[in-house]
Amino acid sequence: MKHPEREDRTRPIEPDDEARQAEKAAGPASEGAPEASPEALDARPEDPQAALEAELADTKDRMLRALAEVENLRRRSAREIDEARKYAITGFARELLEVDDNLSRALESIPRRAADEIGFVKTLADGIALTQKSLAACFERHKIAKVTPEIGEKFDHNRHQAMFEVESDQPPGTIAQVLQPGYVIADRLLRPALVGVAKAPATQAERPENPGDAPGQRIDRTA
Repeated sequence: MKHPEREDRTRPIEPDDEARQAEKAAGPASEGAPEASPEALDARPEDPQAALEAELADTKDRMLRALAEVENLRRRSAREIDEARKYAITGFARELLEVDDNLSRALESIPRRAADEIGFVKTLADGIALTQKSLAACFERHKIAKVTPEIGEKFDHNRHQAMFEVESDQPPGTIAQVLQPGYVIADRLLRPALVGVAKAPATQAERPENPGDAPGQRIDRTA
């Protein structure tokens, strides 16, 4: 007599049975596996060529910015060096202007007749003139130029300094009198020229009938 359990064990396994067993074994594993999140999908590795191109563009932009900054620094340094070369002696030159003014005053104070007739006075005048000429040559070598306005020239506030207004036959707003010449060093003002500016003449109605009635002319004697 055959035992039924032995018969089942010895019976060959059918292909359908193998598929069912495999499905049954894989069922719990697939159910326990987590689903992929959107963040995980976005974190997938991007195209290596696109990443390299983006890195190259960023490197090129930073390089161009660095080159522009270096060029700006070079230009600024060159400008500062040029200004230092031109205007380094500004303070010293301004002090020498007074020396030139004093030499001019000394020559003007010597009477022409005395310079012509008296030997030592002529020698003194010639020495002062030669000294002033040498100083002018020194000014020219260092690009220091004298600014001497002409009578009737239009007043320029960039180079002239008005000391007063005066009625003149010159057009209003022009120079009627020069008190002191000015100087420039290169293209920068060193000292403005001191001038008197012409103004329009007062009309008959504006002028006082009695000159003694003008402001500052009448003396109060009622004390």
